[in-house]
Amino acid sequence: MIVIGGGLGGLSTACYAQMNGYRSTVVEMHEIPGGCCTGWDRGNFTFDCCISWLLGCGPGNEMHQIWLELGALQGKQMRHFDVFNIVRTEHGEVYFYSDPDRLEAHLLEISPEDARTVREFCAGLRKFRACLASYPFLKPVGLMGTVERWRMLAGFLPYFNVIRRSIGTLMTDFSARFRHPLLREAFNYILYERHPAFPVLPFYFQLACHADLSAGVPEGGSLGLAHSIEQRYRRLGGEIHYNAKVTEVLVEDDRAIGVRLSDGRELYADIVVSAADGRTTVMDLLKGRYLGDTYRELYTSTITEPGMVFPGYVTVFLGLRRPFPDGEPCTTYLLDQDRAAALTGIRHPSINVQFRSRHYPELSPPDTTVVYASYFCDIAPWRALSTGPEQQSRMRRGEELHTLPTGRGKAYQTAKRQVRDTVVDFLDQRYPGLKAAVAVKDVSTPLTQVRYTGNYDGTVLGWQPFVTSGETLEQEMKRNGPVLPGLRNFYLSGVWATTGGLIRAAAAGRHVMQFVCRDDGLPFRAEIDRSAPLPTHLVVPVDRRAVERRAVDRRSVDPSIR
Repeated sequence: MIVIGGGLGGLSTACYAQMNGYRSTVVEMHEIPGGCCTGWDRGNFTFDCCISWLLGCGPGNEMHQIWLELGALQGKQMRHFDVFNIVRTEHGEVYFYSDPDRLEAHLLEISPEDARTVREFCAGLRKFRACLASYPFLKPVGLMGTVERWRMLAGFLPYFNVIRRSIGTLMTDFSARFRHPLLREAFNYILYERHPAFPVLPFYFQLACHADLSAGVPEGGSLGLAHSIEQRYRRLGGEIHYNAKVTEVLVEDDRAIGVRLSDGRELYADIVVSAADGRTTVMDLLKGRYLGDTYRELYTSTITEPGMVFPGYVTVFLGLRRPFPDGEPCTTYLLDQDRAAALTGIRHPSINVQFRSRHYPELSPPDTTVVYASYFCDIAPWRALSTGPEQQSRMRRGEELHTLPTGRGKAYQTAKRQVRDTVVDFLDQRYPGLKAAVAVKDVSTPLTQVRYTGNYDGTVLGWQPFVTSGETLEQEMKRNGPVLPGLRNFYLSGVWATTGGLIRAAAAGRHVMQFVCRDDGLPFRAEIDRSAPLPTHLVVPVDRRAVERRAVDRRSVDPSIR
């Protein structure tokens, strides 16, 4: 088996291939594993750009078993904050505790007149916590027999009403029911950014996982997680080729037989799995063949429609020379229009700011701080400013590399500096002395994502759920599995074969191998990695009273600060 792409979907697929007796090889165009699940060094600082929460990092659900099978969490500490996110607007701030009792008390303190809506939301969250154990991740619905499907549905029966109501109500509509303007705004930003097409259900799901210590962050960060899975794969006997960019899937008699690399080499296999960018796979590597009606519509029409694919991000990283003990783990700030206008490509006037060294203290020197600020972003404005190629392969010391920097021109670099300076000035108002403490800084855009991963329009998560694209894909997977019509021995994996984030990508690898084993008439096997002890958990409190005292002190000095 050849697996295209060394992100989490590709690594997961390859791990399960090895567990089931297949001899697999991963080909990855970058020099490191992980794909979007990554980080990079700037001086003595490591800038982690992916995991703000990892679904399934705690026990009591099927997601957790997948991570343990992949060796992703063993021997690590999982860190959790008692607040999922803080949302700050001109009307005040909301601490979104994931514990429904604390959340209810806090929300009622803000707005007693919204008691009915507050209690309804928190009651649903309590119900959802009990529901998590019933969520199926280990086996794709398309491979479940009638009895298994009925058993799955029976597990959801006690929670039918809360699921029905939460999936049938958009959060934008639910939040509009609040009388208090702070709650009416803030609820839309629980998940850091505004997701206008999301119903209430994913908000319940994330908060419930967080409350159950199953949405924390893993020691070592995103790249550390990818390396752990890579090491698990190597222990299982797998092989990885880095700096290997696939330019074509080789097909003979409507059967995938291997891949051609950018240097002209051809690698052959009985089975080919692509966990690379979905559009690149079907339109470039396979030249638009074998689409069928569903995939042709998805990749030639639907993909171009607004809101069908998750947007990319702009991220600003700051390495600070000193600690900022008042820096909060995670805060979404709603911005005024003037400040938002200075942030190229911004979709909603808000930024999410994390004092990332609270999450990953091991990724920066002692007594320093890493700040991570991000916003949802359209790629078009950055493309309009860029003059260079989006990807370019070049030789360096006799080796072909595919993720080297490319010249993008003065206008592009000027826009990046403007974004960086706007964010630094904004934070310096709230954390005096921050600007003077900056030691290193970095800015990435959706074009950075394209350079490193080839992902369509710089997206991190692929298809959007709860809209036409995600629902169409899910139905296709249930009907036919992760295959293309008319092409044998070829499978799709990773985020483009599902909807969602890292756990969905990891689960996709498990699901693909279950389809492969079915097609080859073999029983599927998986086992938990026993090479290191199970993860431990640490809960870190976020002191709201200390933050309130700091805000009062600062307003006494500068009344314009809110």
